[in-house]
Amino acid sequence: MKKGKVSDANEPPSYQEATAGYEEMQVQFAWDDKAIRRTFIRKVYAILMVQLLVTVAIVGLFTFCTPVRFFIQTHPSMYMASYLMFFATYIALSCCGELRRQFPWNITLLVIFTLSMAFMMGFVSSFYNTKSVVLCLGITALVCLSVTVFSFQSKVDVTSCQGILFSLCMVMLLCAITLSIVVPFGYVPWLHAIYAVLGAILFTLFLAFDTQLLLGNKRYTISPEEYVFATLSIYLDIVYLFSFLLQLTGQGRD
Repeated sequence: MKKGKVSDANEPPSYQEATAGYEEMQVQFAWDDKAIRRTFIRKVYAILMVQLLVTVAIVGLFTFCTPVRFFIQTHPSMYMASYLMFFATYIALSCCGELRRQFPWNITLLVIFTLSMAFMMGFVSSFYNTKSVVLCLGITALVCLSVTVFSFQSKVDVTSCQGILFSLCMVMLLCAITLSIVVPFGYVPWLHAIYAVLGAILFTLFLAFDTQLLLGNKRYTISPEEYVFATLSIYLDIVYLFSFLLQLTGQGRD
């Protein structure tokens, strides 16, 4: 009898005993992950809204205010300076993972990046008709809203379509090379139109791709620690979409 009791005490626990409470832990982990993901999404969109408001304000200032528009158009060196700042901060935020996760350097670089990009967009917009700029802003807003709703609701996994995005990038690169060769010999409207249409389609798809990475419910996701990189990606998608729509539908000033 004593031997039987000892052997019972030394037996390993049953499957039911070993997994007791596992389901509760799994549910708790899933709940915590969803809470972190929601906080991450709110943080990204809050920063993105500030970026877009600053960009729209600068574009509006450069478009509607005649003295400011005349000043920046006669000082193209300011555009080159803003481009260099944009390029430097973009490289720093994209390539230096520790830097973009380290506060306050990540926010400081993001502010410089946003201001330089907004200045570039304002400079480009100043050469277009005011109505065209407002129209393109409206179209961009509608497209972004539609793509965001699609990404939140659709079961289509855009994150698994890297091959399509890569192919479109290669087509865009070939078009850019062709334009750089053709432009010195004269302006070709239909070639520029094709390039602008491809660019608008490509960055609309990139917007859906980056939004689904942000949501984290598809094949590929982005870490909640990368809120600066997620904001940077979506902001660039929207700005480039606006710039290609402006090239496609915008009219120059008289």
